[in-house]
Amino acid sequence: MHGHNWVIAYSRPVYFCICCLLIWLLDALGAAQPFPPVTLYGLTFFSASFFFCARDVATVFTLCFPFVFLLGLLPQVNTCLMYLLEQIDMHGFGGTAATSPLTAVFSLSRSLLAAALLYGFCLGAIKTPWPEQHVPVLFSVFCGLLVALSYHLSRQSSDPTVLWSLIRSKLFPELEERSLETARAEPPDPLPEKMRQSVREVLHSDLVMCVVIAVLTFAVSASTVFIALKSVLGFVLYALAGAVGFFTHYLLPQLRKQLPWFCLSQPVLKPLEYSQYEVRGAAQVMWFEKLYAGLQCVEKYLIYPAVVLNALTVDAHAVVSHPDKFCLYCRALLMTVAGLKLLRSAFCCPPQQYLTLAFTVLLFHFDYPRLSQGFLLDYFLMSLLCSKLWDLLYKLRFVLTYIAPWQITWGSAFHAFAQPFAVPHSAMLFVQALLSALFSTPLNPLLGSAVFLMSYARPLKFWERDYNTKRVDHSNTRLVTQLDRNPGADDNNLNSIFYEHLTRSLQHTLCGDLVLGRWGNYGPGDCFVLASDYLNALVHLIEVGNGLVTFQLRGLEFRGTYCQQREVEAITEGVEEDEGCCCCEPGHLPRVLSFNAAFGQRWLAWEVTASKYVLEGYSISDNNAASMLQVFDLRKILITYYVKSIIYYVSRSPKLEAWLSHEGISAALRPVRAPGYADSDPTFSLSVDEDYDLRLSGLSLPSFCAVHLEWIQYCASRRSQPVDQDWNSPLVTLCFGLCVLGRRALGTASHSMSASLEPFLYGLHALFKGDFRITSPRDEWVFADMDLLHRVVAPGVRMALKLHQDHFTSPDEYEEPAALYDAIAANEERLVISHEGDPAWRSAILSNTPSLLALRHVLDDASDEYKIIMLNRRHLSFRVIKVNRECVRGLWAGQQQELVFLRNRNPERGSIQNAKQALRNMINSSCDQPLGYPIYVSPLTTSLAGSHPQLRALWGGPVSLGAIARWLLHSWERLHKGCGAGCNSGGNVDDSDCGGGGGLTSLSNNPPLAHPTPENTAGTGDQPLPPGPGWGPRPPLSSSGDGRPPPLLQWPPPRLPGLPPASPAPTEGPRPSRPPGPGLLCSEGPSGKWSLGGRKGLGGPEGEPASGSPKEGTPKSQAPLDLSLSPDVSTDASTPGVAQDAPRVDSSAPESGTPTGALGDWLSPAEERESPAAQPLLEHQY
Repeated sequence: MHGHNWVIAYSRPVYFCICCLLIWLLDALGAAQPFPPVTLYGLTFFSASFFFCARDVATVFTLCFPFVFLLGLLPQVNTCLMYLLEQIDMHGFGGTAATSPLTAVFSLSRSLLAAALLYGFCLGAIKTPWPEQHVPVLFSVFCGLLVALSYHLSRQSSDPTVLWSLIRSKLFPELEERSLETARAEPPDPLPEKMRQSVREVLHSDLVMCVVIAVLTFAVSASTVFIALKSVLGFVLYALAGAVGFFTHYLLPQLRKQLPWFCLSQPVLKPLEYSQYEVRGAAQVMWFEKLYAGLQCVEKYLIYPAVVLNALTVDAHAVVSHPDKFCLYCRALLMTVAGLKLLRSAFCCPPQQYLTLAFTVLLFHFDYPRLSQGFLLDYFLMSLLCSKLWDLLYKLRFVLTYIAPWQITWGSAFHAFAQPFAVPHSAMLFVQALLSALFSTPLNPLLGSAVFLMSYARPLKFWERDYNTKRVDHSNTRLVTQLDRNPGADDNNLNSIFYEHLTRSLQHTLCGDLVLGRWGNYGPGDCFVLASDYLNALVHLIEVGNGLVTFQLRGLEFRGTYCQQREVEAITEGVEEDEGCCCCEPGHLPRVLSFNAAFGQRWLAWEVTASKYVLEGYSISDNNAASMLQVFDLRKILITYYVKSIIYYVSRSPKLEAWLSHEGISAALRPVRAPGYADSDPTFSLSVDEDYDLRLSGLSLPSFCAVHLEWIQYCASRRSQPVDQDWNSPLVTLCFGLCVLGRRALGTASHSMSASLEPFLYGLHALFKGDFRITSPRDEWVFADMDLLHRVVAPGVRMALKLHQDHFTSPDEYEEPAALYDAIAANEERLVISHEGDPAWRSAILSNTPSLLALRHVLDDASDEYKIIMLNRRHLSFRVIKVNRECVRGLWAGQQQELVFLRNRNPERGSIQNAKQALRNMINSSCDQPLGYPIYVSPLTTSLAGSHPQLRALWGGPVSLGAIARWLLHSWERLHKGCGAGCNSGGNVDDSDCGGGGGLTSLSNNPPLAHPTPENTAGTGDQPLPPGPGWGPRPPLSSSGDGRPPPLLQWPPPRLPGLPPASPAPTEGPRPSRPPGPGLLCSEGPSGKWSLGGRKGLGGPEGEPASGSPKEGTPKSQAPLDLSLSPDVSTDASTPGVAQDAPRVDSSAPESGTPTGALGDWLSPAEERESPAAQPLLEHQY
């Protein structure tokens, strides 16, 4: 905790040198006066008095260094650099929070580059005079570039790591391959590739959207709408922004809170899962969530860009109209920076913009209009002021809540002394609050008491060190450590994987859920607590961008301390049952809080924003293994399943033939076939071994076969290659040898011959984690192939534990060999059974395996027990609690001061005792180790809105050039099919996609047919449809000169399987030719238009069919044909297989002349052909 930090040794000299250099520079500037004085809002900058005043302030601050360093008011140099760059980028250019000094430099450099690019366009636009009621083209170009660049920068993270990884994989693939080769020893993590894919989608989308935004903004700016309507347009936009912002960011979130306005006991707008006791699936998107997301889009992409563009145009026009009043170079710089900052802030964090805009209008249009320097600069200044006022408000709320006398909790005697001592120093406390809000520093309670001190400045990330949990498992510990002490066996280390999985789930859904308003209003630096039955985590939002959120999750202990449990109860218990009013209990109105409950909720540093937040995770059930193996009968069942599982894995192994033919194994197992042979090892006992031979006092082959031969023969019968299954066959001998070896290994691992339970559980756990110790010379034959241990015995003991678990639910389920075999195969497919120290366990959880099972040995000071852990992936319900961010920062800073500076190492110190109004214990426990004791701290994780499946379905995928090309191609295909089906006078519009019908591709949407057809008849059976005209390849859009399409498909179609043969067709007259199916287009008809065969032609006489289906081909007196095709048509004697399976071209059709049949002649009677009502049915036959 108090190790050497080399940065601290250089911090004080660096600060002293910087301050002395600053004093010298300010003195030189005051004497030289290189800049002309500039007056803004009544303050004169860059004058001699300004520089001399700044010099004096720097001098006094330097002289106070001993006191400043004593109180620790200055951070170490790298933290100070990161803090300064982050504050300049956020408040000057609208950037997002930084995650490291390198990212702070990168983010600020990116903002400076964008501002430098825009500055030239802005300066050139305002230097030239503007014609009346006209906007120059250069200024419109500046507006378009400003909005497009602001949009692009708002969607980029400040951390360029993923972007650089994407660039490196494209430009330097050899470096990427080298890094993959070094990391090939570990299981592949799909997360980096997912992040690269998400960033790639964002870049492709921005490539299109920035061009569209720039063009649209240029067009709107060049239309002179902002100049022509400048007298009324501004107030209309202000009123619209205020109304939409109030409804979106105040009214809707309040109605969705668990306790709206701290008066109602239930939310007014409830999610669908609110009344469910147990969540069964993902959260449903409600109408108010769609409304919230839609209104945010309207705000971000329409209202606030219009407000900023209107202010830019009006201010630029004023600058050009009065050139003497303003310094053009300074004004161009201020306009560029202000426009960039306001647009990026509106894109990234719209919840706070409407209040900033409202205060700007009220202050500079009604209260002090003479101080206004143009609406754009007024808005920019008010955005800075409002951010500091929000910080001050949060600090004052935290202080008042923490020191309220009716809920103060004294954790130590010092707290009782400090409480009255702090009352006379309230004025000093308020001054400290002002200074801490101005410099964005935490205000921390001294030793957890009511005395507050200002701490040193920190970035939004807060922690200087990139601490994240390193899980202890078999991949990062020595083998001797695993076998002797097993340092990763404590509950906290094993349970940390669930928080890691929770982090992955949040990475997919957090940004989308924030956009849908499921966590209420949010901003950079906000802190939330996720609470469920056993998971309690603090989520710290660090970077909030347009469609991205960078966060860090800190998981607390499953079985926390007494103080943690009291605070968990406070955030999970409801207050609806409270009926108190002061000292009496008069009750309350329905769905309304009582007076005491409403008063108490207002004096908390946290509030419940959602009581049913659904997130994918694992439900954990643990059973005590001692209670399940206490009696000998239960152990005998486990041993029996152990033997059966070994036999199963032997029979399923692909190396079985090699094992049976191995000379060393055969020679070692040959003595077991001798009459009277029995293995009389002391570990075998009649009480646990079902096949124990009491006559020979051991395990013999005859007794083994009497119990397990039927199971061996059944397993062998399920193999694809047959093997000998007799009682003295090599297979039975091998199974007997492995089963004896496995049971002897279990007895050896138990280190005891006694019948007590503890040694048995110890041995079972040793075998479960793979610690097989072969000590008997009779078992050394197994070393001929180590797969006998790794692939047979080791999975056998794990599967036996699962089967033993299932035995309690249905004892007789696995009596039949088939049921047992299928159960083992199903478990092997869908269930991962592994030791929790195995890296495969972590890999299975992070890959969302449906079910997992493990045997855990919990060894700590208080207990030594074995638990069977069962995990099932499902959707979990969490309570989302929003905590005052200044409360979290203040308590974290207080822990740093107390443990690092004051070195109070008392584990029961007063600053970590429970305080329900501030969640003091939970927040202090979430500090980085060793200050706190979280069981998991995630790395900084970025969640993108594009990875949220529901939001993606609501808004569609990312806009990119490839997506646009696919959409155009799909639209052209739909237009082509729609015109082919609907542009003819006799066409049925249902055949086009626009009409919702089937036509060429969508047969499932057709109306039900009036009589059986090959389609609906085959659909009732289990056999698939045969190839036919509707499923054949699309014919080319070219036609022969005779008006018939090229014969691509077989006609008539083959007989459908399962249909009875029909009576032969009439033999008189020539055989009808193949009519065109509905998928064939004809180019030459009576009207010269493209048409579908069998449809009425455009402009033709009534009743005249289109080209390709003339009406005179078949006499009207012909008898109706049965729908089932005759055998002579559907089969061919020479090629019977081909006739049934593949279409063929009918060679008997005439080559010229009028076809003698149409589609209706094959499928319906003549009366139905002539009926107009039957026409749609006829068109959907094939």
